[in-house]
Amino acid sequence: MSFRLEILILLLICLVLCVPMKGQTQAKPPYYEENISASNAIRTDQAHELDSYIKHLKTDTSRLEALLKPNYASEKAFVASTKPFRLAFEQSIGYPPPGTPENEAPLFQPIGEDSIAKYYRVQISVLPGVHAVGIYIVPKGLKGRAPLVISMHGGGGSPEIALFHGGGNYHDMVRGAAKRGYVVFAPTHLFHAEGFPNDIRNSIDERMRLVGTSLTAVEIAKITRSLDVLLKRPEIDPKRVAMVGLSYGGYYTLVTTALEPRIKVAVSSCYYGVQEGRYEQSEMGIPSDVRFNDRFTLFNDSELVALICPRPLEIQAGKNDAPSHREMGKRLAPKSAEYYQKLGRGDNFRFVIFDAGHDFWDATAWEWVGKHFGEVK
Repeated sequence: MSFRLEILILLLICLVLCVPMKGQTQAKPPYYEENISASNAIRTDQAHELDSYIKHLKTDTSRLEALLKPNYASEKAFVASTKPFRLAFEQSIGYPPPGTPENEAPLFQPIGEDSIAKYYRVQISVLPGVHAVGIYIVPKGLKGRAPLVISMHGGGGSPEIALFHGGGNYHDMVRGAAKRGYVVFAPTHLFHAEGFPNDIRNSIDERMRLVGTSLTAVEIAKITRSLDVLLKRPEIDPKRVAMVGLSYGGYYTLVTTALEPRIKVAVSSCYYGVQEGRYEQSEMGIPSDVRFNDRFTLFNDSELVALICPRPLEIQAGKNDAPSHREMGKRLAPKSAEYYQKLGRGDNFRFVIFDAGHDFWDATAWEWVGKHFGEVK
């Protein structure tokens, strides 16, 4: 028998065996099957549902109303009533960051002096292996104790950029305080670092979130824990602390003052409402380090001001700055002002549009600080 004939016989046998006998039913397959495409509509419905849910949360104010219940009976009652809101904000950003300062003495290294002041580069331990670094300025001829001004630089900047060679768009944000007899602390925050990728800020922040904190929390801690050291110095009046900042520095002025009651006066320039405006245009178009939980459901800039009230706060916006750095702030400012007005302290909040661009506006800023602290010189 040939090989081909053997194959033909086997095929015939298979056909006979596979054909059911009369009266028999064909065996069912072992599993139920269907086309994968049958569930396409289900997945599309899920996407629509989740999109609608996000849109609902964006407009639902019930959680905010349950968390922030201002008591306007007195200033003390108001501050106490905002405690749950403050704790929720701290939890959202992972503040305070875990760990305590190292047992090491702060360093104040003299770096120069001029007719106005003496300049030091300072290093203060704030967390295990982490230091606050910045420039510390003591006015010459200072007698007694003077207010401390924390002067916070913006994105891509540094205390040196904000201070030296005219200060650029910072103008007199740093040296101007010293000219008026105030002691100055200008801290450094991370934006760029030689030998590291350009996205070092975002990557550090994302890694911090995986271990329970955030870059925002750590950079706030660099300021607040520096105060533990600085307010013990003999040239500083610990009851008179102000904070001023431009752009990203305006952001940190807002959030640090919200969490640090020792800061008594604040000026936030060219930041207020910026991220809310970006979020309205493109939800994911905001920097990663301001994407903390509930940023736009609970912790809009307008509501964070409730954690500053009744302490004096000036918000600045440039007339010639990008609309994104001004227009949303104009919409939000009345909400912030309302906290002060209902408490009978409307004069402690103001929203200023000045005739310039993305700048720190010295004229109103130092008038504001001087109004509440008085001039030293």
